Amino acid sequence: QVQLVESGGGLVQAGGSLRLSCVVSGRLWIRNSAVTMGWYRQAPGKQRELVATNTYGGGTNYAENVKGRFIMSRDNAQNTVYLQMNSLKPEDTAVYYCNALHVGSYWGQGTQVTVSS
Repeated sequence: QVQLVESGGGLVQAGGSLRLSCVVSGRLWIRNSAVTMGWYRQAPGKQRELVATNTYGGGTNYAENVKGRFIMSRDNAQNTVYLQMNSLKPEDTAVYYCNALHVGSYWGQGTQVTVSS
């Protein structure tokens, strides 16, 4: 059974930084180039939106509103992906979800990020 567990959320002031982690377990290996890893977020009253996606050996795609501020990275040995979030803005406040896409789509439970002004 594939599991994704996010961590690293919290409360931060505008302009600050946070680093989210997503550990993948259960026989899904992120080094598999057929696996697309992604970060999504959902703010209150809004639809879930894409933040960034990445495949091993491929590029990383970012949403326009996070380009230049967020960096998605991975540690294949730890089967973990990260989202480094810099220059945070109040509009970045949301629950952040990790996603793995391979045959099926797998989601973590989410981690809350709150940016105060």
